[in-house]
Amino acid sequence: MAQNLTIFSPMKNIAIAGAGLVGSLLAIYLKKRGYSVTVFERRGDMRKAGAETGRSINLALSNRGIRALQEVGLADELKKVAIPMHGRMMHDKHGSLSSFAYGKEGQFINSVSRSGLNMVLMNEAERLGVEFRFEQRIVKVDLERTTLLVDSNQSIVHGQLSAIDHGLLTNKNFDYIIGADGAFSAVRTAFQFTDRFDYEQDYIDHGYKELHIPSGANGAFQLEKNYLHIWPRESFMMIALPNPDGSFTCTLFFPFEGDPSFSSLKTKQDVQRFFKETFPDAQLLMPDLLEDFESNPTSSLVTIRCYPWVRNKTLLIGDAAHAIVPFYGQGMNAGFEDCRILNNLLTKHSDNWENVLPEFQQLRKPDADAIAQLALDNFVEMRDLVADSDFLLRKKIEAKLYELYPDKWIPLYPMVTFMDTMRYSDALAISKKQSKIMDVVMKTSNLENTWQSLDFGAIVNQL
Repeated sequence: MAQNLTIFSPMKNIAIAGAGLVGSLLAIYLKKRGYSVTVFERRGDMRKAGAETGRSINLALSNRGIRALQEVGLADELKKVAIPMHGRMMHDKHGSLSSFAYGKEGQFINSVSRSGLNMVLMNEAERLGVEFRFEQRIVKVDLERTTLLVDSNQSIVHGQLSAIDHGLLTNKNFDYIIGADGAFSAVRTAFQFTDRFDYEQDYIDHGYKELHIPSGANGAFQLEKNYLHIWPRESFMMIALPNPDGSFTCTLFFPFEGDPSFSSLKTKQDVQRFFKETFPDAQLLMPDLLEDFESNPTSSLVTIRCYPWVRNKTLLIGDAAHAIVPFYGQGMNAGFEDCRILNNLLTKHSDNWENVLPEFQQLRKPDADAIAQLALDNFVEMRDLVADSDFLLRKKIEAKLYELYPDKWIPLYPMVTFMDTMRYSDALAISKKQSKIMDVVMKTSNLENTWQSLDFGAIVNQL
């Protein structure tokens, strides 16, 4: 159900950089509060034919993201085109399958189209009166005067600003500026030229490439529909998420260098041989593999940490403040949660932004750092440990603890994914305690045959 947003303050003019998922959702929240909102986007309008749409990789929408969408009245519409995924389905090299659930019965994440979700958000924002300005590159942000220098004609070449002499650049003043323009944020660049701004970016050694499994006859799903499929291969992996048309969007997470790696697959024959040997069951379902592999870009994966997120009347939010790798399926959900919490703080402080902005960054920074670490850790789990017998046994024991004591022992994944009132930082802290307890449990002799007779109550009481 949509939340009734109360307006406490006179209208202010707010600029949002970035018309992506977070920028568009935030525009809806702020417009509902009565603000005048203008969104600047470097790319063209993805809703128009021929526009650059950016990444089309599927996303996992979970409870934190759904909660924010409910508050703006869009959750039900998006659930109609989302596909529930109740757990992971692992594929070994021989095509044998094994699975385990994400949580209890009835708990699941949702496969959604990034572009489809983005277009729903933009349409709703425009319906409310948000102004979108596409093909407008932010050249400079004046943090002292809360001013944007915008190139409306994409005329800047090699960073030269001489175009301003010809009237191609315009200065625009706002009451507040919010940078929701992603991992390579133009707004954050302005922060990086200020004193005492901490910034780090860490690329992992792996990149990703999107691939495709088409639907079968009459739109049938060629893999089990309601799972996130994983082909774990120790140092790398491939995943597949279902689409409403019966197809699957696949993503290969693979090293840039080494053997095997993107650099080692030099010819079509190399690609064909590698997939046939490494992902034999998937390869049989991918008739356009060679074309997809050649035409789809190879993209990098980066974690970005920075602080502070506020300079005067300019705020960083979403990936601009805390980009993470995608292995916990929480990047979008964390960004949506940013929007929801910012809105709650505006209500708490009667739209006094001078109180809201410092509290927002102090509240969210620990949680952003926590989910960034969890996402990196989960890459190791997904590509390597899900095929490990000790790991799977550990998961069985934790699932039993969760079943017997659902209010006392909640595994990490359900805490992060389904408990939308729990902070990421609290989930991480609790999981560290659980991990120490489970490390001792796993040393029990002959555990594989005796685990069901463990004293589960005594294990839980250690928390």
